[in-house]
Amino acid sequence: METLSVKPMKISQTYALINAKCPKCRRGDMFANSTYSLSSQKMNETCPHCGFKFEIEPGYFYVAMFVSYAFNVAQMVTLAVGLYILTGSKNPWLYVGVLLGSAVVLSPFNFRYSRVVLMYWLTPGVHYDPDRSRDDYKRIGS
Repeated sequence: METLSVKPMKISQTYALINAKCPKCRRGDMFANSTYSLSSQKMNETCPHCGFKFEIEPGYFYVAMFVSYAFNVAQMVTLAVGLYILTGSKNPWLYVGVLLGSAVVLSPFNFRYSRVVLMYWLTPGVHYDPDRSRDDYKRIGS
């Protein structure tokens, strides 16, 4: 009689990062709703697939504010330069309106992906574990 071996799924880091999946198993969702839903952003406390606890320590996601700030600065500089190239305008109110409007529109994106980038690239010790991505993985601990 043959024994079946269950091979872990191989999920790319790029796919998991773009879709805000758990950094340990790359299968469970980090967020309970979509980026631009009518309800506020809700992050899961643990991964629904493998049980990994996302907030590693109290106040862990305060660092994500700095990542979000970096995103915001990059977006603002890019928009300001692009706006200047496209319009050639020197009217400061045009820039204020467009940049503040874009900051409001992009804030849900910045909130979500600052946390994702923090979990994937800026946290030492949080690495992909192929065994956690198996369908039969037991959620004993994180």
